[in-house]
Amino acid sequence: MQDTNSPPPAPAPDKVFLFSGHMIDRPDRAEPRFPADKESIAAARIAQALDNLGAGPGDLAFAQGAAGGDILFAEACLARGLTFQMLLPFPEAEFIAASVLPSANGEAWHQRYLNLRQRLKLPARILPDDVEVLHSAEDGRPLEKHDQLDPYARCNLWLLNSALSRGLSRLRFICLWNGGGGDGPGGTAHMVMEITRRGGQVTWLDTRELW
Repeated sequence: MQDTNSPPPAPAPDKVFLFSGHMIDRPDRAEPRFPADKESIAAARIAQALDNLGAGPGDLAFAQGAAGGDILFAEACLARGLTFQMLLPFPEAEFIAASVLPSANGEAWHQRYLNLRQRLKLPARILPDDVEVLHSAEDGRPLEKHDQLDPYARCNLWLLNSALSRGLSRLRFICLWNGGGGDGPGGTAHMVMEITRRGGQVTWLDTRELW
């Protein structure tokens, strides 16, 4: 018997946005990739991409919360009324120490992260040790155990699987990327490969053309 006192289930989102992109460069980065003075350009292009894809209230979005692209994407989503879900590869303090504070103007990005988190309707989630992810090696062969993956790569796949659980046709992936490999496992190149392999829609903001 249906419980008439229970609230109705939330409607399925019309579109589900997923983001991956470069962090703001650390002050000691040898080869610039996302210089701090290019933040406004990136923010404008992320916002434009969301508008071009029809993002709005009722839509859902996923990303991590690193200084740079992730936070810019999340801020743009909230400005358009989307529900944003932050998924992190590590406990929050560890993530902030690794992916927020080391960037140029790290303390300012830390404050933006905290302000963002306070505005979220859904709390940030931390990658569980036993999360099941669908994954493949770079050549497309399946890996036998998900715990063979680096935490960042596992978090990428957790983000992707969370978005895909609403249906591939709803997925809209945006990446802020220079087309190269990352500084380690689980970067944007990995996410692009996994989404492309599944036939997902990709909007690529190519930083080589933006600055």
